Amino acid sequence: MAISKTKKEEVVKTIANAVQDATSVVFVHFSGLSVSNTSAMRKSLRDEGIGYYVAKKTLIRHALGERGYTGELPELPGEIAIVWSAGDATAPARAIHEQGKKHKGALTIVGGVFDNAFADAATMQAIATIPPVPVLRGMFVNVINSPIQGLVIALDQIQKSKAGA
Repeated sequence: MAISKTKKEEVVKTIANAVQDATSVVFVHFSGLSVSNTSAMRKSLRDEGIGYYVAKKTLIRHALGERGYTGELPELPGEIAIVWSAGDATAPARAIHEQGKKHKGALTIVGGVFDNAFADAATMQAIATIPPVPVLRGMFVNVINSPIQGLVIALDQIQKSKAGA
């Protein structure tokens, strides 16, 4: 079914508004998702502060072309949705990666926008495996704490050996 010119303009405007404040955007190829699975996925993404929008590829290209991102827009095969977040830059890729595990073969990351540049599928997959910021902070604290903890254990053992002698 053909879309009217005004509807196309609305879709382009919706996409442009969505990616305007987005820290990253992920292009997702989807196929074979039931309506109930799609609704549950959208609710889950919305609860995490992540947007999900399905549009024609030409309209996505048009809306993103106006943004002035560097690099080449990756190949967009089949049906495409865009996923974005204004918060954590890795959240959209990570969320889709997790949803892809739930719905095997139904969702595939085909590229995206990260750091104001187009990124290919491999780059976005790598970004999807980066832990969330709170986990990274915890890992950092653990790295900082590890030598201190080792020193405390060593001093405790020295104190025990001196007390026993």
